Amino acid sequence: MKATLRHGVQALLVLLAVLAPLSVQAERKLLDQVVAIVDEDVILQTELEARINTITSRLSAQGTALPPRQVLEERVLDQLITESIQMQMADRAGMRISDNELNETMANIAERNGMSLPQFENQLEAEGVTYNQAREQIRKEMLTSRVQQRQVGNRVRVTDREVENYLESLEARGGNNAQYRLAYIFVSVDDPSDEAEVDAAREKAERLRSEIANGRDFREVAVAESDASNALEGGDMGWRAEGQLPSLVAPVVPELPVGEPSDVLENNSGFHLVMVMDKRGGEQQQMIQQHRVRHILVRPSEATTDSQAETVIRDLYQQLQNGASFSALAREYSDDPVSGSDGGNLGWVSPGQMVPAFEQAMLDADIGELRGPFRSQFGWHILQVQERRQKDISGDVRDAEARQAIYRRKFETELQNWLQEIRDEAFVEFKGEYAKDEPAEEEPVS
Repeated sequence: MKATLRHGVQALLVLLAVLAPLSVQAERKLLDQVVAIVDEDVILQTELEARINTITSRLSAQGTALPPRQVLEERVLDQLITESIQMQMADRAGMRISDNELNETMANIAERNGMSLPQFENQLEAEGVTYNQAREQIRKEMLTSRVQQRQVGNRVRVTDREVENYLESLEARGGNNAQYRLAYIFVSVDDPSDEAEVDAAREKAERLRSEIANGRDFREVAVAESDASNALEGGDMGWRAEGQLPSLVAPVVPELPVGEPSDVLENNSGFHLVMVMDKRGGEQQQMIQQHRVRHILVRPSEATTDSQAETVIRDLYQQLQNGASFSALAREYSDDPVSGSDGGNLGWVSPGQMVPAFEQAMLDADIGELRGPFRSQFGWHILQVQERRQKDISGDVRDAEARQAIYRRKFETELQNWLQEIRDEAFVEFKGEYAKDEPAEEEPVS
């Protein structure tokens, strides 16, 4: 099947080349050659060069030294292959990002960076990226995020006992509200039972730590050497509260001086290095704002495309505007079985309990206002904030934060496993100069 598909794609490419005017073909020969076939998709040289230019501009703006050109090409091509596999999965599942949703996301990104949309566009162009290129990349990132949530989120479960153990451990460590800006390097081990592979990976991790300790930039090493999915972002993990630190590094980070690499850490997946790039803290907040909110969720599925789900939620919104009962519609149509059976009621919601898209809509809504329809990673929502209050931080809030932190840890681990799985299962054939080190694939016997 895969071999037939491969030959079909190759035949199509040959046919297109024959039909193209010879002058145009000659002009584009070097620019638009295929560098890889990925299942039913192809990756072109132009795509590879555009992504390399984007990453190079970002790393240069950060002051991060670039790896050798060949290393950067290999890493970016691997990123494009993984992205292509996920985009094809999104397409088969009928996932779509509407123009309105994408426009709103771009406006939010500009706002978070303290810029208007025109200012944001000018900033992108100054970095060598057009607004349309950035917009398309954000669309792809939104789609891959939804694919990952659907495929990986179903694998993650957090038990009450895990929450209790987490809180006990945090209390035993004298947990505080310090936050850490982390960077991360991962040296993977595919087969933990292969002693030679484990030893080689350990040796590599120790060598990288020594180079960093002797002055090599951590982010540069991450870009060039890390096997983590965030390698091309310089290993940046963002800001993490102490209670949200990955379990492997949680005992290390609070005692780690800013700017110094950790010792090499080991688990079944490989070897790890972490560095605290910055640290901040302050007095713990005593009061939080809670929202009593209800919602209706329409979730895309194998039987319902994203556009069909959007049509349903917009019809429900119109019915609510015309005076229909929120509770009745939630009970009949909401795909959130827990809240739906209770008329859509989510009860009192604290900061950080909801996914970002939902929380932002909740914060923006006036009391009694119907807010939506809007899209989160779970589907299409309408929400209504019924009441707000100030409340002391409670055990319930801590439990929710603990559950979210555990979920995030597990999700990140499962995500790496899943990305490797889909990469191993995909048909990938490299072309041109990128195929020079690839072993020849046997033809099927008829």
